[in-house]
Parts: sequence; C-alpha cells; structure tokens
Amino acid sequence: MAGNFDEWLWEKVGLKTVENLKKHGFDPHYTGSVGQAKTLIMGMIGGFQSFGFGGSDTTRAIGIMEELRAQGKIIYDHWQKGLEREQDLNIRLQQGRCDCFLCSANAISMTGEVVNVDGIGNRTNAMSFGPKKIVIVAGMNKVTHDLDSALRRVREVAGPMRAKSLGMATPCAETGLCSDCNSPQRICRITTILHRRPILSDISVVLVSASLGF
Repeated sequence: MAGNFDEWLWEKVGLKTVENLKKHGFDPHYTGSVGQAKTLIMGMIGGFQSFGFGGSDTTRAIGIMEELRAQGKIIYDHWQKGLEREQDLNIRLQQGRCDCFLCSANAISMTGEVVNVDGIGNRTNAMSFGPKKIVIVAGMNKVTHDLDSALRRVREVAGPMRAKSLGMATPCAETGLCSDCNSPQRICRITTILHRRPILSDISVVLVSASLGF
C-alpha cells in the first residue's frame, strides 16, 4: 500500500517539476515507468545516427544503449572495457560532438534547475552545448524541493554513493560523509547548474516514476 502512496507523491512532485522546467525553456516529460520512459526517448532520438552516453547508470538501466547498438547506431561510451587512455579521451571528446547525448542528473529541483557535479567535465560540457539533441533522464529519487536541497543532495547522497560505486579512494567512499576533501580521486570537481535551457541547446528532461541511479 505504501508503494502506491510513493507513486502518488512522485507524480504530484514530478508534474510540478515538469511545469517549472517548461517555464525555464526545457522540454520536460513525466513518465510512469521505465518502459514508458524508454518508449518516449526512443521516439525522440530515432532519427539520429551518433550517440554519446555519460557515465550514467540510469540511461543504461533503461536499456537505450542496447537498442541503439542493435540498430547499428554509432555509440560513444567511455565505459567500454579495455580502452587505452587515448581512446578514452577521444570518446569523451566525441560525446560533445555527437548527434545526441544521453545522461542523467545528480539532482533536479522542483523549482526547475538541473544540478550536476563531474570529476572530468565531459558530461557537464556535452549536456550544455555541442550535440544536436540532449536527453537528461532521472528517477524521481533525484528530485528535490529547491535548488539548495538539490545541491545538498549532490554533496550528501550522490557524491558519496557514486564514489563508493566506482571504488574511489576518497573519504566519503569510506564514511559516507562529504569532507570537502583534496583526494587525488575526488570526483566532485566541477559543479554546473542549468538554471535555464542554454540558448543554443535542445534539451529534453525525462523524469521517471522509479528510483534510478545515485
């Protein structure tokens, strides 16, 4: 029974978030399931030929990459195994030059801002300028009430969990708490806030009634 109330609240918060994202120039959508999100996104991007994927568990969980590969599309994915350093760098650069870039967000505020923190910057660069189309997918677990709480979520939830998932030797990966460290493996180095849709970028934001990613 509790799950039904979770979904009810997610929908109310999600629709309000969509309303404010739309006011800020984005193309926002709320979907009731992972399957609906996948169908919606594939309909948006089917005409493109080259695709970049940020380091995102969310986009992979939806199954978009596998379907695009099956269609023979060009995929730029730096999570491929066995890449040399130069190959990894080239893929990250191509993610900012491809037809369509897909990624998630570390937090999205109900007031209509998209917040991200990167360690390298290929994701934050590509999601703000470069590709013809950008699709940001996020589970409702990443939606917060305002910008301040979105920034707190990155520091208190997304950062430590992501560092732990990547096996980073950082204090937060051990304690679960941010200490604003200077660790060589620190992944929180660049913070971007999309207060409004960047002028030359076509950005769709797809919220999913599910808990996805970190």
